[in-house]
Amino acid sequence: MSELRSNTAPEPVGAYPHARRVGELVFLSGIGPRKRGSKEIPGVVLNADGSVKDYDFEKQCRACFENVRTVLEEAGSSMDKVVDVLAFLTDMKRDFVVYNRLWAEYFPVNQPCRTTIEVSRLPQAGRAPIAFEMKVVARI
Repeated sequence: MSELRSNTAPEPVGAYPHARRVGELVFLSGIGPRKRGSKEIPGVVLNADGSVKDYDFEKQCRACFENVRTVLEEAGSSMDKVVDVLAFLTDMKRDFVVYNRLWAEYFPVNQPCRTTIEVSRLPQAGRAPIAFEMKVVARI
């Protein structure tokens, strides 16, 4: 069993690795849309008091998919080797249609199994809360 800490994906919010390899599988920790080296969340518009005024779910979702791709590639895998995805959305009614469209774009063939769950909030590691996070299992 080996641990992976990416040098290019956003830093984890807590004391855990980006991924762990077990045999021919790689298990990714929950990965959100943040940018490495900052606490910036793509597409978030804040009010003067720091609360969220609005967010662009597509920008967050794309950033998350790209962060997952980065960790997978560093682990010796790729998006086409993903076998299972657990996705968390904070507003299923508002954002599920966009998520489905982007899912089909990022997984055009050999689509992995998936579970999608609505949660009240996700870890933020900064001022702006995130609206999307993915946990992935892939083959090496």
